[in-house]
Amino acid sequence: MTITAASNVGCVRHNNEDMILVGNEFVRNRDLVAEVELTPQSRTLVALADGMGGHNSGEIASHDVLCNLNYYYNDLPSGLMPGDFTEMIYDWLESINHVIDSKGRSEARYHDMGTTLVALSYYEGEFYWMNCGDSRLYHFRENSLVQLTTDHSLNSLMGTSAHSNIITNCIGGGCKTSYIDMVQCTKDILPGDVLLLCSDGLTDMVDDAHVQSLLSCGCDADTLVDAALEAGGHDNVSVCIIRIIE
Repeated sequence: MTITAASNVGCVRHNNEDMILVGNEFVRNRDLVAEVELTPQSRTLVALADGMGGHNSGEIASHDVLCNLNYYYNDLPSGLMPGDFTEMIYDWLESINHVIDSKGRSEARYHDMGTTLVALSYYEGEFYWMNCGDSRLYHFRENSLVQLTTDHSLNSLMGTSAHSNIITNCIGGGCKTSYIDMVQCTKDILPGDVLLLCSDGLTDMVDDAHVQSLLSCGCDADTLVDAALEAGGHDNVSVCIIRIIE
């Protein structure tokens, strides 16, 4: 996999609550280029978290969740079957929700902080994607862009754009019924494919048709971030592009 990642505060906000994890590297207010060799025994994780705007310390929530997930993922035992792997991610979600909620109870400035999470995982020969919230994962092949994840938002539930900033599922944030979508997607990923992870700072500013046209030209993460900034950059914008190379 070749990976480009970029995270920018945007043109309006003063604080970047987004964060990206690529392997063991954290990306906020910078960019990153990486290459990862995939073997039947290796594991790697690419994840993006969007700290919840309007809540306290969203940047702390996104940081804590990605740090915790990185540690947990690297500490997983070898040889897990897909069902066992999925169950362990569910266990992690329950645990990290307790961690975030406990921090909120212990210090008022962290009360109800929360974050979304979208990730692509490669674990011992198998790809999985996971999603909690309204950050997105797209699949791009032969000039066709398809959103794999479903937004956990009122916008998605009600079929209207009137509630685009209200999410119905997240980690922390006072969400009592937090859940994570998990899909084993190994057979759906081929050499030449591109996977795009992004926060809503991109998708609120740049429509899918424009994203598709830029990916068709072989763009990197910085190019998509720049497109969001040129369109107004009303929110933090974070993008990660993964290219599968044979």
